[in-house]
Amino acid sequence: MQHDELSARERAVLFTLLSQARKLSNAELEALIGIRLDGKERRRLNDLKLVESEKPGRWFVHELSDAGWRWCADELAVGAGGRGSSLERAHYLMFGVFERYMTAARVSLADVVSLDLKERPSGRHKRREVAEGDGDLTVRIEATYRGLATRPGEFVRLRELRERLSSIPRSALDAALGAMYAALRVNLIPQSNQQALTAADREAALRIGGEHKHLISIE
Repeated sequence: MQHDELSARERAVLFTLLSQARKLSNAELEALIGIRLDGKERRRLNDLKLVESEKPGRWFVHELSDAGWRWCADELAVGAGGRGSSLERAHYLMFGVFERYMTAARVSLADVVSLDLKERPSGRHKRREVAEGDGDLTVRIEATYRGLATRPGEFVRLRELRERLSSIPRSALDAALGAMYAALRVNLIPQSNQQALTAADREAALRIGGEHKHLISIE
C-alpha cells in the first residue's frame, strides 16, 4: 500500500501509534497530535488490518497490528513524491534518512521505538557484538531453527530456539527476530491453546503487534 492511499490524518495516527509502541486511547491521541481515531477513519484502518481497536470503557483504544508495523516500515522508504504539504514532504525525506540508517545498521523499527531503551544497546553496538562472535545473527537463528524443525515451515517453540541461543543477549535476539518478521523471513504466531503453554513458554514469548508470539517457522 502506497502512502497516498491513506489520508494525512490516518498516517499521523499510524506513526503516533508506532512512536509509542503501545495501546493509546482516543484521549491520548488527541493530547499527542490533536486528533482522535474514530468514525470512518477508525473503520478504514481496522478494515485494512493496520490498527486493532477495542472499547473497554468510555474511550476507544488503538494499537498497531503486525500489518501496521510492516506498513510503517515500508513507508519509511516510499519517498516524498510530489504529494502533501511542504512540511509533510520534508518529513518523508527524513523518513528516508532513517530507513537508510536502519538498513546500514541492520536494525529494525522495534529497536528504534522500543520503550525498554535501558536494556537495549544501540544497533551499532549489537552489530559489533555479533560480528565478534559467531557470525551473522540471522544466519545463526536460521541454522538453529533448521536443527529443531523436522521440515521447512514446521512450527517450533520459541522457547527451544532461545535455549539453544542462550549466549545471545535477549535484547539482541528479540531485535533480530523482529527484523526478520518485518522482512517476512520468519513466521511468528501465538500458541492457539494457551493452556498448553508452560511458564517458560510464556517467558520466552516475543510481543509483536499487540500479541505474544510463542511459535516460529521458517520456510
